[in-house]
Amino acid sequence: MQPLTSRAKAVDRKPMNLWEKMYIPAIAKGMSITFGHMFKKKPTVNYPEKKRPFSPVFRGLHVLNRDEEGRERCTACGLCAVACPAEAITMEGAERMPGEEKLYREEKYAAKYEINMLRCIFCGLCEEACPKDAIYLSETFAPANYTRKGFIYGKEELLIPNPVTQPAEFAQARGGGSEAPRG
Repeated sequence: MQPLTSRAKAVDRKPMNLWEKMYIPAIAKGMSITFGHMFKKKPTVNYPEKKRPFSPVFRGLHVLNRDEEGRERCTACGLCAVACPAEAITMEGAERMPGEEKLYREEKYAAKYEINMLRCIFCGLCEEACPKDAIYLSETFAPANYTRKGFIYGKEELLIPNPVTQPAEFAQARGGGSEAPRG
């Protein structure tokens, strides 16, 4: 046998006694850990009945905002689409026609506005880039869907209800003030 160096230590190979051979201390320690976890508060939540509170910085589904008169705020400037690192936003602009002043705030508006939620990374850069506060990220999850097409949200799905013609739906979409636009 070679002599031990100053760094190496010998492994203690003393024989186990009867108590250790029956593994009772190890079983008792494992059972104490198991019973300890049984009586702790569970981290899971019964989701539909209870909802976990969101962080103040949570970014959920996108919402296209309206002004106080119910007109769309989006002017189709395209800054949100340019700012999006995932290239999830596509839009097409159009000119407002005479008689559409009650629908659109500016002379130019988004005729087509789509967000591909499969590509979106919920970074919030579109919200920061918008000069008109037309888009914000709400405190709502992206719902599950069975098809890829169901994750491409058009302007109809993204627009908040009109506060003038649909006040009840508008209040529900705002969540009693919890989903008010930030900024």
